[in-house]
Amino acid sequence: MSNATNPHSRVRLTSRWIEIDGKPALPVTGELHFSRIPRGRWEETLRLMVASGLTSVSTYVFWIHHEPVRGEVSFEGDLDIAAFLETAERVGVDVIVRIGPWCHGEVRNGGHPDWVVEAAPDARTNDPVYLELAKAWYEQVAAQVAPFCGPDRRVIGIQIENELYDQPEHIATLKQLARDAGLSAPLWTATGWGGAILPPHEVFPLYSGYADGFWAGQGSTWDDSFRDHFRFTHVWDDPGVGGDFREEGVEIVVRDIDPEFPPATCELGGGMATAYHRRPIARGRDIAAVANVKIGNGSAWQGFYMYVGGTNPADHIQESHASGYPNDLPRFDYDFQAAFGATGHPGSSLGLLRDHNAFLDAFGDRLVQMHSSLPDDAPVDVHDLTSLRWAVRTDGESGFLFINTHQPHEPLSGSPDVQFQIALSGGDVIVPDRPVGIPSGVIARWPLRLDFAGVRFEWATASVAGVAGGAIPTVVLRAHDGIAPRVRFAAGTSLRNSAGDDVFAEEAVDIEPGTSVVANGALRILVVDERQAERLWYLGEELIDSLDPVWLEGEGLVVRAAHQPDAARWTGIRFEPVHFVTSSTPGSVRVTAQPIRAGERPPVRFGEFMGRSTAPTDAQIDEVAAVWRIDAPSIDTTADGDRAELVIEWEGDVAQLRAGGVVIRDRFWDGLPWRIDLTDLPPHAELTLHIVPITPESLIDLDGEARARVAADSLLCGVRNITRVISTRWTRAATRDDAAAGEFEIVGVG
Repeated sequence: MSNATNPHSRVRLTSRWIEIDGKPALPVTGELHFSRIPRGRWEETLRLMVASGLTSVSTYVFWIHHEPVRGEVSFEGDLDIAAFLETAERVGVDVIVRIGPWCHGEVRNGGHPDWVVEAAPDARTNDPVYLELAKAWYEQVAAQVAPFCGPDRRVIGIQIENELYDQPEHIATLKQLARDAGLSAPLWTATGWGGAILPPHEVFPLYSGYADGFWAGQGSTWDDSFRDHFRFTHVWDDPGVGGDFREEGVEIVVRDIDPEFPPATCELGGGMATAYHRRPIARGRDIAAVANVKIGNGSAWQGFYMYVGGTNPADHIQESHASGYPNDLPRFDYDFQAAFGATGHPGSSLGLLRDHNAFLDAFGDRLVQMHSSLPDDAPVDVHDLTSLRWAVRTDGESGFLFINTHQPHEPLSGSPDVQFQIALSGGDVIVPDRPVGIPSGVIARWPLRLDFAGVRFEWATASVAGVAGGAIPTVVLRAHDGIAPRVRFAAGTSLRNSAGDDVFAEEAVDIEPGTSVVANGALRILVVDERQAERLWYLGEELIDSLDPVWLEGEGLVVRAAHQPDAARWTGIRFEPVHFVTSSTPGSVRVTAQPIRAGERPPVRFGEFMGRSTAPTDAQIDEVAAVWRIDAPSIDTTADGDRAELVIEWEGDVAQLRAGGVVIRDRFWDGLPWRIDLTDLPPHAELTLHIVPITPESLIDLDGEARARVAADSLLCGVRNITRVISTRWTRAATRDDAAAGEFEIVGVG
């Protein structure tokens, strides 16, 4: 794999790390499903993923999306994977193609078309009938994908199957079928969690880590398999993910990592889907904490699932009780609370993940050459909420100290009067020089005797983020709420502060957030607070402070916003305003919701399967749902590149948006706003909103905040606000005169 078979000009695998262009690297991958995203948004989405620090994207190829009827195969329109791969090549991002045949992704039959289920009852084995069907499917995929495989192309990985635990011979057979069909890649991967037995030497095992999961049983508490991802450990297997598909009583054997391969992940929870019976919220800090812990554990490759949400391309192709699965999923909604939601709108984790990814981009080549070490007194029990959780990655001479005191549901306690003593070859490092309190909620990565651009950080009590280029490069340090940012440089380091004063840093120095110093005339250190860290975009040589999503197209800077962008550019000394123009007419308009019918009290359960509540059918919804007519302003005058969204703030159990009486979107309530992409909706469509009430007696597992809202009302059902939002592309004006000539112009403030 990668070295002797299917060698690649840029990508090579070792037992310690992945090499890119001949150098150790720590790739970062984000999952999106091209068939769940309108084709017109592919390029912008990929550019935004790159802008947020990803080096590659992964995508399922769902068989049921392409061949729902036997012999009627489509790779047209939004299903055109060849066009998607062409777009990835144009953007310059690598791709991992997950070809199944069984994928899951909350798709009916795991992605197997119904006719495959009927024709091959022994699917997912080396049953000859199934292998013939799989062979034909791989040939169809190869006809589209093979032109993008090869030693200098962007397809660098192919995943075989998904969450298959006890069929190593079948996985090896599928790999050979894929190769026979013409597919090739330097990396062949398979999911390794759940005690999976994989064929030796054939596939690279990848692991997972979710903060919470919809797949847990009705009424269950926060499972230990979720708690485990918030502590530092060298156990990579995860017995929780996919456990709902196993037969009851089957023991999951947690397996050691294969020393032939570096520890790597393909499914760090970048959010969470919503099932009918269980609706957890994956908050941004939950996701960032898991990602930080996995790096502290020694990860050599980070993959997030999902990074971009989406919408199912057809009705009734989701996982559901009706098809024998233990979980009912929405018919259309696959927002996943991702870094970019189903409409492309930024989610709560995006800023935190950009900060995390910028660190990996700047220092990943060093990290993968560093071993992970755990303290002797590391917590051994996931229920230990008081012991400080930390780890070190070091090559013996320098490294990083990782700290985690953030955890959802069961907060971890802080620790007073902390100093770390870490043995390195040049003598022990004491961090910091005086005891410091570490509060609850800290997600940290502190440098240890780190050399960069001729400057040595002995240590810092602020996290290393990214690096901005320039004549004098800038290292960004993220201060933590409740911890003073303090830096100890090597003796003799010369510092120049913002006032132009030169001092020799013989002792540790405090650097206030929002200020910077220059060390040895060769490196600027900029300290930012948590809020500003989440606004920063690291775009090559550019460092941009923007709440709105921003990316590069060629040499141009582009922002998507429904308002005048507020952005600033780091000059190497300060943040200065950036001027943007657009020829379109973005904005937000309040939408009227006209009540048509009041809701009725629903039953405690509409149905039950495997001990889990079943989502209501259309007929059951019509019996109890409240109905509103949506008088949305016409959207047929938007310019090319504009995006129209309906943002609905609502309360209830299940909501459906219907156009002309046909369900076009749906959502299970979890307390979050519902964003719907209406860009391609036919003008003047007759829209109605149908909401099923929820009561304190409804057997639904909700997030604590949502549950409190239900408990406060005997019948919760309503629309708080509906807004139609038109966002557009804004481009950076070449000059101030150009900005003044634009229809809209804004000066950002740093």
